[in-house]
Amino acid sequence: MMEKQKLMTSPVQPVSPSEVAAPGTIRPPDRDVPWGPLAWFFLLVAICYFPMLQALIAQWSFDEDMGHGFFVPVIAAYIAWQERAVLLAQPLRPSFWGIPVLVWGAIQLTIGNLGAELFLQRTALIVTIVGAIWLVCGTRILRLLAFPLALLIFMVPIPAVIYNQITFPLQLFASTVAEITLNLIGIPALREGNVLELANNKLSVIEACSGIRSLLSLTFLSLVYGYFFDQKAWMRPVLLIGVIPIAIIANAARVTITGVISEYDKELAQGVFHSLEGWVIFMIAFVMLGVLHQTVNWLHRTVTKARTEPALT
Repeated sequence: MMEKQKLMTSPVQPVSPSEVAAPGTIRPPDRDVPWGPLAWFFLLVAICYFPMLQALIAQWSFDEDMGHGFFVPVIAAYIAWQERAVLLAQPLRPSFWGIPVLVWGAIQLTIGNLGAELFLQRTALIVTIVGAIWLVCGTRILRLLAFPLALLIFMVPIPAVIYNQITFPLQLFASTVAEITLNLIGIPALREGNVLELANNKLSVIEACSGIRSLLSLTFLSLVYGYFFDQKAWMRPVLLIGVIPIAIIANAARVTITGVISEYDKELAQGVFHSLEGWVIFMIAFVMLGVLHQTVNWLHRTVTKARTEPALT
């Protein structure tokens, strides 16, 4: 009886509307972003990796194949910022597994500096960031940041050995498709390796015309596009795989169009017009990525509907 009376007479604490979380939302804990430690961390990383970062940014500036490099860290950071409510809702559970990863990054950077191996130096930065997040924040937060961290690999140029192994077959494929197409539409063409002999011109499919530039940019954009325009996690690898033939075919079409234009006016196949043609083909390839996305979604809805209808009947 006394307990009942106490419950009835106990004062009710008012709850402000701001303290009531909306249904389905995640209420972050009463802590802010640790800007101080983050600032110190990025400052120390910038000091340790400054020569490498300086050379990397310089390559983004003059290497047209890596022009998208400027956007990679910005977009990765924006995606992480978009998930800040979920991240702040997670408790900080430091994991000592981050220490060996940090040591690995330091060793990799040292070996890369000693051997003048740029790819090792640049990927060591990503390893260091992963190790620091794992050590300070824990496994759960590291998993939540897995996608933006994975995007950072696109800011690192491909090693020269792998680059050469990719570009030459792409050159041969583009020149072969151009030769066949030009002959089919009545423009005589003879291919010798990656060189097309036309009636009034000679067209050389060099490394810059191999399609590696659009391939790298479109693979990065396919993942970002899948993140922003589709909530299904499996859609990102599907778009990543599907955009590869799109980029290769689009570049072969570009070489073919260049061959046609050069037969009528050589000036239109060079300089500004040639670059403008590349941008137009790239935008068409990006539109084809959107068409691929809609097609896959249509197939997914069709298959899902076909599976559910027999179960309902």
